[in-house]
Formats: sequence, structure tokens, C-alpha cells
Amino acid sequence: MAMIGPFFKRLRVRSRGLEPHSGLLTAGGVTMPCALGRGGLTHRKREGDGATPIGDFALRQLYFRPDRRFIPRTGLKTAPISPDLGWCDDAASRHYNRPVRLAFAGSHEKMWRDDSLYDLVIVIGHNDDPAPISPLGSAIFLHLARPGFTPTEGCVALRYADLTRLLPRIGPATRIVID
Repeated sequence: MAMIGPFFKRLRVRSRGLEPHSGLLTAGGVTMPCALGRGGLTHRKREGDGATPIGDFALRQLYFRPDRRFIPRTGLKTAPISPDLGWCDDAASRHYNRPVRLAFAGSHEKMWRDDSLYDLVIVIGHNDDPAPISPLGSAIFLHLARPGFTPTEGCVALRYADLTRLLPRIGPATRIVID
């Protein structure tokens, strides 16, 4: 796409009903498969349950691996992933559900992964505003899917081609509705 925008108002995610982790994402009249958490969808998200939270969420920021992917065109704020970037999932930490610099003593996700899942990753605004509440879930992202759409740990995952097609039409007011 030559220009970015007009931006989607919402991305809608729902279960396919086949398996708990099998979903569909719809944007602008186009529907594409996505992977959900191994625990399916939940209204009562808890750290480590493997479920994808149900709700209406903002899309906060796009992180990308600059050594593997182009600088994406999107209306979201963007930041490169570096080898020392992590995301705190330690429910006892004051940094819970926030980016952290590695080496970090508490439990965390490494954002610089050996696989390609986080080459493009959008932070979903779950349990972050006005401040994270422990242990209501952390590191909920829209990221790249594994082959075969195997389950995530609670995120929403798309094929590379589908996510890059959406990015130019995702802006600061775009919401993701998971139901």
C-alpha cells in the first residue's frame, strides 16, 4: 500500500469453535485465521492460564526486529526490538506487564526470540491502564503465528502476510475487540 490509512476502527477476534485456540480476525470486511491462547477465550484472565482475554482493547505500540524485517508502515508508534528487551511477567514485580531491560532478575519474556514470532509484535492494551494489576495477565500481544496456528500463551497470532497487510491501516484509535 502506498499510503497508510484510512485506519480501521476495530479489529474483531472471535473463536472459530473448532478448538479453543482456533480463531478468526475480521478487519474491514476481510476475515483471516488466527491463533488464540491454548486456554481459549476468558473473561477472567490470570497470569499463566494460557487464555486470551475477552474485551475491547487499545493497540499500544508495534515492536519489530530490525535485523529480520523492514521498518513497518503503520499509524502506531513503533520501536525496534533489541537483544536486551524483555517484558515482565513476574506477578510479584513492580515492573509487572511492562517492558524491561535484560538482564532482569524477575520472570520475563525475551522479545528478541530465535523463532520469528516476535519479529512484528503489537502490544494489546490489556491490564495496563491506568496501571497493571497483578496477577490479571501480562504480555498480551498481536504477533506472528507458528505454522499450523498452534496455540499461543494468551496472545492473538496472525500469518506474516496478514499482519503486514493490516499494519498500514492500524492507527492510534484502532481497537481490538476479542469476543
